[in-house]
Amino acid sequence: MQEQITSNILMIRPVNFDYNEETAYSNKFQKKFEKDDFFAQDSAQESFDFFVKQLKINGINIFLYEDTPEPFTPDSIFPNNWISMHYSGKVILYPMEAENRRAERRLDIVDDLRKHFDLDVVLDFSHFEKEGKFLEGTGSLVLDRMQRIAYACLSSRTNEEVLKAWQKQMNGYEVVKFHASDRFEEPIYHTNVMMCMGDNFCVVCLDSVKDLDERLMLKQKLESSGKEIIEITLEQMENFAGNMLLVKNNLEKKFLVMSERALNSLTPLQVNNLEEKAEILACDLGVIETLGGGSARCMLAEIHLPKLEN
Repeated sequence: MQEQITSNILMIRPVNFDYNEETAYSNKFQKKFEKDDFFAQDSAQESFDFFVKQLKINGINIFLYEDTPEPFTPDSIFPNNWISMHYSGKVILYPMEAENRRAERRLDIVDDLRKHFDLDVVLDFSHFEKEGKFLEGTGSLVLDRMQRIAYACLSSRTNEEVLKAWQKQMNGYEVVKFHASDRFEEPIYHTNVMMCMGDNFCVVCLDSVKDLDERLMLKQKLESSGKEIIEITLEQMENFAGNMLLVKNNLEKKFLVMSERALNSLTPLQVNNLEEKAEILACDLGVIETLGGGSARCMLAEIHLPKLEN
């Protein structure tokens, strides 16, 4: 059985991080504020470097790549939207809604990963962009890799037709679709801001699923697949408490990675519950969360590919 968690993580160091006007209309987590020309990039890079340092100190393998100055990719810090990597040896490239995010897909990175991992096939779904249909990686898809279930809240960035094409290529994955929105009835742009899949638990904002039948369906599916449900509120979701990722280090020790903002939004009872499952690793990702509208999980693209034998 495939494991849910990995110790190998792909990260992209930003060069032109900034508020992305092209993504803002569908990402209500983004907040614009006045700043000088260099503040966003310098602040994001400082937070990013400290984040990487903490992950490495704790024995997590980071495959780190530098963004390039051209073309302009202000959201390159969030690689989990353009690529997913699977134990079967499949690498999937995804169709992105914002035009300036499409240049984030980098085959040079895929080629470099071939030096370290058994990469069997690259499946490219980017042709759906011509039809205005999108599916943004493990932002759109929250994967229960152990039970082979993909959870997806439908939005302008998560299209049902692309979901079907993805499912067809993924041999046996069940897709669980639903709708989710914030307290202002705005659609949740990515599933991974309202739920985080662990090995035996799931952090989820069930209150964001307004249709009661869909909410019950989602709850029952999680319970029947053996997951302990840890509910978060709409307010906690807005503070990125759903945007966590469970990882492990080389000694098989588990870490639940999140931002300080997410951690500070949790109740002592929730924190204690999560600490029983993994050590919490939290970093300040302030400007990345505010301007980028994404948090810790968005910055981490899991590498589940089999490692090459030395």
